[in-house]
Amino acid sequence: MMRLPAVFARLPAPCAAALIVLAVPAAATAMVDDWPPEPDMVKVPAGQARIGSDQGLSDEQPVFTVTLHGFMLDRTPVTVEAFGAFVKHTGYVTSAEKFGDAAVMQFGTGLWFLQPGAYWRYPLGASGGEAPADHPVTQVSWDDATAYCQAVGKRLPTEVEWEFAARSGHDVDVTYAFGDDTLQEGDSLARIWRANVWTGDFPIINTLEDGFATTSPVGHFGLSPAGLSDMAGNVWEWTSDWYGSYQGRTGSLDAPAAGTSKVQRGGSFLCDKNICHGYRVSARSHSTPDSSLMHVGFRCARDDL
Repeated sequence: MMRLPAVFARLPAPCAAALIVLAVPAAATAMVDDWPPEPDMVKVPAGQARIGSDQGLSDEQPVFTVTLHGFMLDRTPVTVEAFGAFVKHTGYVTSAEKFGDAAVMQFGTGLWFLQPGAYWRYPLGASGGEAPADHPVTQVSWDDATAYCQAVGKRLPTEVEWEFAARSGHDVDVTYAFGDDTLQEGDSLARIWRANVWTGDFPIINTLEDGFATTSPVGHFGLSPAGLSDMAGNVWEWTSDWYGSYQGRTGSLDAPAAGTSKVQRGGSFLCDKNICHGYRVSARSHSTPDSSLMHVGFRCARDDL
């Protein structure tokens, strides 16, 4: 089975033939010995929020309102270091390792392919270098993310919880978890980005104006008003829900009971405002539970005790 989500069929036709191999800095990937890691979670207070967007894509409509109890959410996506400690202490083998490959996008063309040998430690394959320890772990399937969260006594957030948390801390409707503007002006009038997203002409040119070709260290772009990092860009994040239409939804407990793919939220370093714009608070993506991708990670949640 081709483990690439249907959304990739909407990517533009090839524009260049070159594959840009982005060597990831061999930053320290030594894994911590403490297991499980100390939780760094943020309480998302109870409240009410509108889910979806009247101006969004068809799968973000119709908008519905939810009321949620407070819950806890990881401050950052799970890092390479934390996932490595999980693997070390449990012997867990990821989906990508079992299949022997994982999904990688060809820079310059936007084409996706299954790269032999790509997995969480080498997300672009062996020639791409090791993933830095403080970056979000990628090339982890929904199954892998679920296993990690269970091992640390947590769970994946629901899709509604994720969007609720992204909107938390704002008094009005917002476009992104950090507000309505992707740029802030620096002292020298330099353009300063508030998220790790594609800058340039996707997929041909990435100007790296935000400082990163692929993933960035978690927390690099600061925190949302709710105290959460990386809720826009860097990596898409798995949620617990099956993907489906919002038609007929009236609250937080009526997500689809079954399906073929799981919802991802938050956008990634591959999101371009003119093509994907997936880092909006209401934007959705989805993949089959066994898919492992270079731009998808996760964070965990738990009920507020």
